[in-house]
Amino acid sequence: MVDGIIIGAGVVGCALAERLGRYNGEWLVLEAGEDVASGASKANSGIVHAGFDAAPGSRKAYYNVRGARMYAAEAARLGVPYRRNGAYVVAFDSEETRVLEELLRQGKQNGVEDLRLLTGDEARAKEKGLSVEIVACLDVPQSAVVSPYEMTLGYAYHAAQCGVRFIFGQQVTGIDGDPEGGFTVRTSGGSWRARTVINCAGCASDKVRAMMSGEPIRIIPRRGEYYLFDMAAGCPVERTIFQAPGKMGKGVLVTPTVHGNLLIGPSAEEIPDAEDTRTTAEGLAFVREKAFKTCQALPMNRVITTFAGVRAHEQKGDFLVGPVPGAAPGAFEAAGIESPGLSSAPAIAEDLAEQIAAYLQCVQKDRVPEPVPLLKPFSEMDSAQRQAAWEKNPAYGNLVCRCEQVTEAEILDAIHRPVGARSLDGVKRRTRASMGRCQGGFCTPRILELLCRETGMDPLEVTKCGGESRVLTGAISPEQGEGSTYAE
Repeated sequence: MVDGIIIGAGVVGCALAERLGRYNGEWLVLEAGEDVASGASKANSGIVHAGFDAAPGSRKAYYNVRGARMYAAEAARLGVPYRRNGAYVVAFDSEETRVLEELLRQGKQNGVEDLRLLTGDEARAKEKGLSVEIVACLDVPQSAVVSPYEMTLGYAYHAAQCGVRFIFGQQVTGIDGDPEGGFTVRTSGGSWRARTVINCAGCASDKVRAMMSGEPIRIIPRRGEYYLFDMAAGCPVERTIFQAPGKMGKGVLVTPTVHGNLLIGPSAEEIPDAEDTRTTAEGLAFVREKAFKTCQALPMNRVITTFAGVRAHEQKGDFLVGPVPGAAPGAFEAAGIESPGLSSAPAIAEDLAEQIAAYLQCVQKDRVPEPVPLLKPFSEMDSAQRQAAWEKNPAYGNLVCRCEQVTEAEILDAIHRPVGARSLDGVKRRTRASMGRCQGGFCTPRILELLCRETGMDPLEVTKCGGESRVLTGAISPEQGEGSTYAE
């Protein structure tokens, strides 16, 4: 029997795993996908929200503001890219200006620092790409951008260093209370017993709650669609630019990513199937229309990909964090964690870990290993650093991804790290290989070859993102034999 099972390896689940890994005990993470950050944590705006738009007194407001204040230190500790670039929330008429005034009041009540209202001209003096139709702006200097999937990976890496185990491909099918205390968690791949169970299952958190409690919740999946632009296109704004929010969320934004791409989105559509991450003509048209209203200098001819993420909106609209109502002792949850879930993750994890440790009467370890530093990206090295890296490890001399300048050495590190990559998307999230303008057209065969060489997988087993997303379907010719993929 382990001390705790975390269901879900998104950013909240991995942040909690990293916190619990600092306590004496045996901890296990079960994830339905093939990797960490396989759900909303890989497909969102990557914004560390300051906390001005969450309702005062709500758990969203509390965890958002507290988590945002933790972020710079957390990202630095884990070696994850983070940049405080600030944000503007813009208004196009007097009614929306009143919304900004309410956000200003609300933000101050939540404890957000340095908020102020600007005129449209004052905003354009600092952000020259803004539309001339903007009449007012809420300045939010505390807003920041981060890489959401790298943040999740950073937590997972350190959790594994601290002894936390991760098992993937585990769809939870049932949770039973044990007569002598604790729980048995049944999955598509087996069963495990634990003294505590923590529901961090994202869009499936209502289903997991129902396995432990007779007090149901309802998760409404909301799909958001995005455009991502070639890094060479530049970005017409320095800050993240929001429009005045509506009942479906924060609206369409225009923002630089932490890596320098331009990102616009998301749409907001309630859908019945949380796995439906397709993009649609209607959703993307909506994003284009709204984004052009904010900034008319969008280089739409430099789009390199579109994508969609699905966020877990709880029907009552707030986060659910703590012991599960109506469940046996030892059941905990972080459910309904939609935006600003990324911003809130460090604070949610800190609180939940303390609650779980108190319930189990666990004590903190005398010594916790420091996070193993991530390799400095080859793309960010100068000539002398590249020469030194190659002399130490000749695999730096093999460039695999031309668009993002990713070397074989970096891909091998991604495969062999704790919680290593086992799919093309797993390598992509860890190294940015195939994130450039060709979207893997050049580097995919080489990445597939490295995955097989280093893990022993058959080429026909390699997937893009787990499940049935296999890259290859068979041999080119019968003479090559079973499993062969390349002609002589």
